[in-house]
Amino acid sequence: MAINWFPGHMHKARKEIAEIMPQVDVIIEILDARIPFSSENPLVPALRGDTPVLKVLNKSDLADPAQTEIWLQHFKAQRGIDAIAVTQHDPKSVKDLLNVISDMVPHRVSQDKLLRALICGIPNVGKSTTINILADRIIAKTGNEAGVTKAQQRIRLDNNIVLHDTPGFLWPKLEPEDCGYRLAITGGIKDTVTEKEDIAYYAVEYLLEHYPELLVERYQLKDLPEQPIDVMDAIARQRACIRKGGIADLYKVSEIILNEYRSGTLGRITLETVEQAEEAKIIIAEKEAERAAKAEEEDGKKKKRRRRK
Repeated sequence: MAINWFPGHMHKARKEIAEIMPQVDVIIEILDARIPFSSENPLVPALRGDTPVLKVLNKSDLADPAQTEIWLQHFKAQRGIDAIAVTQHDPKSVKDLLNVISDMVPHRVSQDKLLRALICGIPNVGKSTTINILADRIIAKTGNEAGVTKAQQRIRLDNNIVLHDTPGFLWPKLEPEDCGYRLAITGGIKDTVTEKEDIAYYAVEYLLEHYPELLVERYQLKDLPEQPIDVMDAIARQRACIRKGGIADLYKVSEIILNEYRSGTLGRITLETVEQAEEAKIIIAEKEAERAAKAEEEDGKKKKRRRRK
């Protein structure tokens, strides 16, 4: 999926984060527990240096609990990183992250100094709601649509912690393709820049392989078809999404599938495993190497042309 969703305010946020990073004691990165890898932003490791990071797997009530535990252990095994799973339906679980970040930088707490935390996350992972829970008041604008927060702000909490909030930003190009699809399924990308039928098809294809029983249970399918398009057709007929001539209305049924996935009505589903993430990292590294080689080749050609003049 070639999606390029990188509005101007996000470009500005990248520069602001780079400037503020030297002042930050810890980074709080809000992730979607259903897509812990795809909802990470490569700019965070690129900009963090040695700053410790707390990975917050939000919306854990919508994710497969067994997969969430695997992801937590995966993150905790990495140097300078801790991880916690939370749900905004349980504010206490969210507030627990303040204790975790305090433990990550004990020298700041013991010296009774301000603990400065950068809180970041891609669009629609629940960052603004998390901030409101931590502050015990409405500070950040919230919404189910991607890209709500558009300006950086500082929030002083009661326990000597200052949060530096940033706009939710995606990287300039979403790759590999699977990451783009997963983000679109969870709502991390505005529906206006995606084809719902394609996104729903990808979701059904994944569910067929990993959670077929949930499709059968939710949509009361007596016989589960083998092909995603046939599953969508069967669901359309179950939900009376039929156009003239008895043709399945794929747009309407796609809306139903995506809405029921996002709300958790379809079940607790994680869209990627640690193994899939490791495979994706290899693909990303290969593409970056290709781009670097191409850029070096172009640079060499320019130098040759200059020498000829």
